Amino acid sequence: MSNKLVTMHQVRLIIHYLQRGLSDRKIAKELGLSRNTIKLYTDRLECSSYTLDQLQKLGDMALSEIVYPSAEKLAKEPRRANFSEQIPDWINELKRTGVTRRLLWEEYKKEFTDGYEYPQFCELLAREQKLNNATMHFEYQPGDLLLVDFAGDTLSYVDKQSGEIICCPVLVCVLPFSGYSYAIALPNATLPQVVKALNQCLRFFGGAPLNFKSDNMKQIVQKSCRYEPVFTEMIEQWALHNSLTLLASRVRKPKDKAPVESEVKLTYQRIYAPMRNNVVFSLSELNEAILIHLSNHHERAFQKKEANRFTRFMEQERSYLQTLPPEPYLMRHSASYKVQKNYHIILGEDWHQYSVPFAYIGKQVDVIYDTDTLEIFYQHKRIALHTRSYKKHGYTTTTEHMPQGHQLYQEQKGWDADYFLTQAQKLGSSTSLYIQAMLSSKRFTEQTYNACLGLLRLARSYGPERMEAACTRALKGRTYNYRTIHNILSASLDKLEEPANTDLFSLPSHDNLRGPNAFE
Repeated sequence: MSNKLVTMHQVRLIIHYLQRGLSDRKIAKELGLSRNTIKLYTDRLECSSYTLDQLQKLGDMALSEIVYPSAEKLAKEPRRANFSEQIPDWINELKRTGVTRRLLWEEYKKEFTDGYEYPQFCELLAREQKLNNATMHFEYQPGDLLLVDFAGDTLSYVDKQSGEIICCPVLVCVLPFSGYSYAIALPNATLPQVVKALNQCLRFFGGAPLNFKSDNMKQIVQKSCRYEPVFTEMIEQWALHNSLTLLASRVRKPKDKAPVESEVKLTYQRIYAPMRNNVVFSLSELNEAILIHLSNHHERAFQKKEANRFTRFMEQERSYLQTLPPEPYLMRHSASYKVQKNYHIILGEDWHQYSVPFAYIGKQVDVIYDTDTLEIFYQHKRIALHTRSYKKHGYTTTTEHMPQGHQLYQEQKGWDADYFLTQAQKLGSSTSLYIQAMLSSKRFTEQTYNACLGLLRLARSYGPERMEAACTRALKGRTYNYRTIHNILSASLDKLEEPANTDLFSLPSHDNLRGPNAFE
């Protein structure tokens, strides 16, 4: 490493070899140092007012003042002074895209030809950067602060209906005193969803701290200011409801909320990584998996410390949290919509459609909704209740709201072999066997669905007893279709009694019949 100081032990060896009369070249060979380095230190020793014997008897502190130049003395050197003046500008330049130390050094050498060479330039610049990156240790009090931030990466689940991968932002909250944290995936990062997540966070902790601090995310901070940030009205109401003081970190100062930045990193390691190969099919399943891994994270012991996050929270911080209000803060919106021809209203925020009874087509209805539910009223009477969905341009439809013809068509869309077999088993064993045989009679089972539907309608028209009798009669043949059963029922063949002797080709006994002996 350039400009590396020799140790005090080596300095005393240099004095010892000088006392013995060795040359700089021999001393350099003995100590494994360069001749220029030995000359530098011998010159400093000779410039002192002490003899070699006196120097050998000096203590380390006094000897270091002679052989090691002070920072003030170095700073007064023209070359070092010029270098120090430019350090702040260089540090800022390194943050710009494409700027390297090599480029800065080349520009520096053009202006100051007697300046430091590249290795020394990098060494001194790195030393100054370390001084500028000094960190401060903070002591947090139990129950005093809650830090919140969004994780940079998202988690996802697969929509069963469309197969689409839905990405969800993840909100991370942490109590810095104990390190106890909470993480939740949201359908989106809008303010109502953030407020809902914060409500769940406080319920998870079982109380509220005194202060709440986040970065300048637009959902929380309306106008950034180092001294008096302006918060959004909804988050102020939420904070007032839970007796919290709102705080915001300085712009572009992530160290102001270092514990939550560290917790986001741990979230990647202990939640994201274990879930990387998991496939879930809903947001609720995703959050259930997050809570399982979060619990494991809390129960893992601290490194080089006693206990774990859960124990520290329960024993030292839980009792300092404020009691939560009886009801969480709930924000409800209201709007008025006209029921469309397809007996749905469109919620403008998500462009999602919700059904109402078809009798209200063309009517103006009132909608009251929050992050979880949506209620539809007509003349102050509730006519529909839905769980809110955030799938854009999707549909939430209740079957009872549909006209009769639409219900039948919807039922038809759900036909499969199991459906027809289940319906047939309700009518009787023969009907079940006949429909099963009819389903197997075609190469593609779907080609028999209309015929199966026709049999079920015949059962409703003629009754299950006659249908069972008709299928019993038809099973004796080898043709399985709708027309066979229809013909039996329309001709009332199912009501005929079966003949006692079913052998139609047996010959009656008669005296004129000759046996084998007649041909001998």
